[in-house]
Amino acid sequence: MKKIFILAAAIGISIILFSNCHSAKKGMTGVSAADTTATAAKVSYSSQVRSIVAANCSPCHIPAKGGNKKALDTYDSLKANIDDVIRRIQLNPADTGFMPFKHPKLSDSTIAIFKQWRDMGTPE
Repeated sequence: MKKIFILAAAIGISIILFSNCHSAKKGMTGVSAADTTATAAKVSYSSQVRSIVAANCSPCHIPAKGGNKKALDTYDSLKANIDDVIRRIQLNPADTGFMPFKHPKLSDSTIAIFKQWRDMGTPE
């Protein structure tokens, strides 16, 4: 009886493991559909990055809205500071220097857009 139970458990575990090994999931471990879509499209400052900055970095980094921190409201200023921006948005909220300050951490797909923009050479 014990051997039958062990055999049945081994077969059940094998079925569960192999059911998750089909081709649709190959190479997608830990990557969401949103992340894949974000990295598949071309990213530019004017098409995506500017609106993310306006929505998440305002008013602190937008002088026209009363911000008094390092200005990130133009293509040139963000391009010059992109490595620091990426470093800070990847921090955990409890870490010193985390951005956006006093707000929830940006989604992984949003952070991926900043990284892709940088990796593509920061197109305008």
